[in-house]
Amino acid sequence: MFAIRYWSVVILIAAAAIGFFVWNTTDSTGSPQAGQGRYDFKLGLDLSGGTHLVYNTDTSKVGSADLQDALVALRQVIERRVNAFGVGEPVVQIEQGGALGTGQYRLAVELPGITDTAEAVRRIGETPLLEFKLVKKDAESNFTDAQGAAIMSAFEDTGLTGTYLSRATLQFSTGGGQVAGTPTVRVDFNADGKKLFGDITSANVGRLLGIFLDGKLISAPVIRDKITDGTAIISGSFTAESARDMVRNLNLGALPLPITLESTQTIGATLGSDALRAGVWAGLAGFIALSIFMILWYRLPGLVAVVSLTIYCVLMLAIFKLIPVVLTAAGIAGFILSVGLAVDANVLIAERLKEELAAGKKAQDAIRDGFARAWLAIRDSNTAHIIAAVILFWFSTSLIKGFALVFGLGVLVSMLTAITVSRTFILALGLNEKSKLGRFFMLSGFN
Repeated sequence: MFAIRYWSVVILIAAAAIGFFVWNTTDSTGSPQAGQGRYDFKLGLDLSGGTHLVYNTDTSKVGSADLQDALVALRQVIERRVNAFGVGEPVVQIEQGGALGTGQYRLAVELPGITDTAEAVRRIGETPLLEFKLVKKDAESNFTDAQGAAIMSAFEDTGLTGTYLSRATLQFSTGGGQVAGTPTVRVDFNADGKKLFGDITSANVGRLLGIFLDGKLISAPVIRDKITDGTAIISGSFTAESARDMVRNLNLGALPLPITLESTQTIGATLGSDALRAGVWAGLAGFIALSIFMILWYRLPGLVAVVSLTIYCVLMLAIFKLIPVVLTAAGIAGFILSVGLAVDANVLIAERLKEELAAGKKAQDAIRDGFARAWLAIRDSNTAHIIAAVILFWFSTSLIKGFALVFGLGVLVSMLTAITVSRTFILALGLNEKSKLGRFFMLSGFN
């Protein structure tokens, strides 16, 4: 009994410390635009506003058969760039202009919480467009202008771009015409790129192969022999840091299509601070009403359930800050749904506890057996919910990922608080089922 009470005190102290952290790191003004600190809540585009960018796409070099695949790949690459963890909830869409959808394709990007358009453009434009071009035969002797810059017209397309990239790695040369220790970037192509690179090098031995990054020539090596292993070494005036940055950006996804910025716009919150504040108060009112019902109907188990739910909410809010999770209306809906599941688990525990007491068991035995039997149903139902959350997160778009992530985390935390925390608190109270007061507090409803 002493150990149980000791752990209950530890849980309360830990929960109070976490609650203080959440309170102390939360902006008190209620403004969705405020709070740019490390542990502030990160709000999505519908709650905090952000930046809207529109890019024109150059599809002139893509065949009609491959156009849709290239557009889908472009959208996926941009999503990875601005939402590396899948929780930033950017909105990335491909649109086609023209009255009948026959105009130029455009890429529309909405970035929540970013009101600095320069920063937004930088995030999109960091991913380089990698191209391999052959020097035209009549321009072999001179393909640079007076300033030494490469003339694009002196090169011809080969069709080999970063679309075929498998991975990029940082290496340091060991000689072979370069100073030992010089940073280089190794590019490995996928199966299609390997074949294409092999065909290009086999048919053009002795010619210069220009390697362009965002339209800038960074290297023009001579093709000495056919290369069939699908590996290219990019060398240039790299520093270790610039080569590392290039490797990182290439691995995050090279743009399959060139894009040019058409327009930028800073947009305000679609729900606004008033709606956000109203939603918070509505949530508090709902929690208070639920707490009153649980206490009046389930008495002591209901009171313990309210304490457990409070700890659950505190833990979830701390997790939102620490990951951090970008909260949108969809994510908040997932949180509210997970609170409902936590309540359901506590109701099931209270009903099981009442059944064990009605069977004539002692209070401590009834608590242990009631939790043990309730756990099986809680485990099975929550496992199904976790599987659903994983499927939604893995296969859905970024808008649904936020809901799935919050919902999945909520289910996991609710299992911890409903079983471990509630059980510890009830056992720590040590009520005697033989006393009238003890039976009143332990039984639920009007029994």
